[in-house]
Amino acid sequence: MVRKTDVKIVEGLRGGEGITEIHHIVSKEELNGHGNMYAHVILKPHSSIGWHTHIGNTEPYYVLKGKGVFVDNDGSRTDIFPGDCCIIECGQSHSIENNTDEDLEFMALIYNE
Repeated sequence: MVRKTDVKIVEGLRGGEGITEIHHIVSKEELNGHGNMYAHVILKPHSSIGWHTHIGNTEPYYVLKGKGVFVDNDGSRTDIFPGDCCIIECGQSHSIENNTDEDLEFMALIYNE
């Protein structure tokens, strides 16, 4: 089967600022109970995904393009670049910011504990 990617445009995702494009690669149903999301995410310039907690699931981010700031569970802030993988473990919180004038693109996979 071949189909077009399902794209959602979200403003203020998880209490963040600006615009996030979520290009859902497979649906929650296609993950067969193993997870909630597998997506190519584009965080527009000067946008963020707000602080949130993962209960019962985990979410790695793999940075494809651009740069930004990952805010980890302990509140530490780390500059991120293409090839970096941000790991969010079950029960941890995090946020991500694009404080540049270019898109920040990453893959996100939310899978169950």
